[in-house]
Amino acid sequence: MRALVSVSDKTGLVDFVRGLQNIGWEIIATGGTQKLLEREGIETIGISEVTGFPEICDGRVKTLHPKVHGGILARRDIPAHMETLRENGIDTIELVCVNLYPFRQTIEKEGVSIDEAIENIDIGGPSMLRSAAKNWKDVTVVCDPADYSSVLAEIIEKGTTLPETRLKLSAKAFTHTAQYDSCIAGYMRAQAGLPEKLFLEYDLKQPLRYGENPHQSANFYAGPKPEPFSLAFGRQLQGKELSYNNIQDANAALNVVRDFEEPFCVALKHMNPCGAAVGGTIEDAWKAAYEADKVSIYGGIVAVNRPLTAEIALGMKPIFLEIVIAPSFTPEALEILSAKKNLRLMEVDMSRNVALEQQYISVNGGLLSQRLDTQVEKVDASMCVTAAKPSDALLADLDFGWRIVKHVKSNAIAVVRDGHTAGIGAGQTNRVGSAKIALEQAAEAGFTSGLVLASDGFLPFDDTVSLAAKYGVTAIVQPGGSIRDEDCIRKADELGISMLFTGVRHFKH
Repeated sequence: MRALVSVSDKTGLVDFVRGLQNIGWEIIATGGTQKLLEREGIETIGISEVTGFPEICDGRVKTLHPKVHGGILARRDIPAHMETLRENGIDTIELVCVNLYPFRQTIEKEGVSIDEAIENIDIGGPSMLRSAAKNWKDVTVVCDPADYSSVLAEIIEKGTTLPETRLKLSAKAFTHTAQYDSCIAGYMRAQAGLPEKLFLEYDLKQPLRYGENPHQSANFYAGPKPEPFSLAFGRQLQGKELSYNNIQDANAALNVVRDFEEPFCVALKHMNPCGAAVGGTIEDAWKAAYEADKVSIYGGIVAVNRPLTAEIALGMKPIFLEIVIAPSFTPEALEILSAKKNLRLMEVDMSRNVALEQQYISVNGGLLSQRLDTQVEKVDASMCVTAAKPSDALLADLDFGWRIVKHVKSNAIAVVRDGHTAGIGAGQTNRVGSAKIALEQAAEAGFTSGLVLASDGFLPFDDTVSLAAKYGVTAIVQPGGSIRDEDCIRKADELGISMLFTGVRHFKH
């Protein structure tokens, strides 16, 4: 029995190969793999001894030879195949252990050149894996060090691997080469500026009990590398298993948190903020966010961008929440919240990342792709288009409201006072309808003066300005760009309201 070994990742290899040799297997090895095994006292056959041809072109060509692929691909149940091997002096190879050059790790390095990337494109490795995977009925293919121990144990016990094992390993090898090729294709297409193909790679993180509703099946997949502000790479400290809706809501909360560097807290329900605030401390931010809407927070999600403390935990303890998200939890906070066994506590990396992230949304029969809306405009006095100018305090609230409204479903209106939300209107079919919801919510909470209003899209008519004035709004921030901008400015001037145009809209569908 012969095994061909050629690996880039040498984790666990020595014990695996020694185990095969101890039961009488011959070991064929290439280059650096052979050197490692020989140093460990494991006798090997060099690949050039098998092919009768030296490794050439700096190792680019070493296993691409009929004496390698013939030994792997020949079907043992076809006499003509076996006769061909005998006529050409080719021995069969029963096991192929290969993993590939670290292409992904190479291109993720800062400043890597295309020449360096290309030298880490494996050619012989994928060919051997595919050959062995194709001939899985006769050949065992191993590409993952995590499989070494179980494969070795099965060979020792059974004398060979079972057909069902070989089939699973074959599927795993084809997946490995497919992922590898898609990574290379994505990189090379980016270098060449070719967008017409999209290759995505995600690994199953966990199966979900169901989707949005109990009759819908669902799974949760994670991308190929850890990202900040990602639930896929967060750590669940306690609580029930996450549901499909939990994950959607938590992701929306993390996108809101991403836009704030000062101490910030957001409560969120059905992917819309229902209470949000900044504060001098994270405890102040939590209190203000909770006070903004004590009703809607029930059964919602809370996210903070600072370590969650015992003081906040005590405030949360009497409230029914689904998930609490933070970059970390103090031991005291964990002890307090541990009394709520079903409450999901998620620890998520919130380090700043300047990379532009891509967002994918599935539609029937297709996929939409866009850059995630991480842009944040600083609202300042230069944006004012009315005679009335906002005070510094109003500017701070306008800036806060502008950062919040971009995360509310369009048509979106956020009403703010003193660094926290007073009312939010989301997802209405007309903008004045959203404004009415937000303003009435603020009035019911006792906020009737000194308010600012933020709109994610331009105000198409001056009716929203008139309505806002009746509820105590003194400043408005919006993108501008309507053919009736002058009507809105004129109405604001009549009512003594400051109006600012950012020049950027933030629709969220």
